[in-house]
Amino acid sequence: VLVSEESRIAAAQAYIDALVSHAGDTVPFATECTRIEQGIKNGFSGNHLRRSLKRGPQYRFLAETTPPDYSIDGDVVHAAYDVLTKAAFGGRRLGARVDETFVIPAESSSGRAEIHHIKVRFAPFIQR
Repeated sequence: VLVSEESRIAAAQAYIDALVSHAGDTVPFATECTRIEQGIKNGFSGNHLRRSLKRGPQYRFLAETTPPDYSIDGDVVHAAYDVLTKAAFGGRRLGARVDETFVIPAESSSGRAEIHHIKVRFAPFIQR
């Protein structure tokens, strides 16, 4: 069954939203979903990623994300956006430019958009 581009983008957006909201249960992860950050595997299953989003200390300091620019190529949904932290020092906040690639198959037996893999690279910056 074909999965619409809109549904696939919505699945990626649910993940990006959960970085700040910590609503991991709203993200449609495939059971065997994995995540690679800066070349290191740090997500080992859909359930592990849900728990990390809900309780992971690494997400507690994130304040907001900018609206992503999306592109789709086959089973890959690419998102480029910025994330900003809660911490402010002298009127400046730490942020990161995020380049995230989601494998969300364009066809699925259930017809649902599910995230099968996430690869993320980011570059920190200081917001003035």
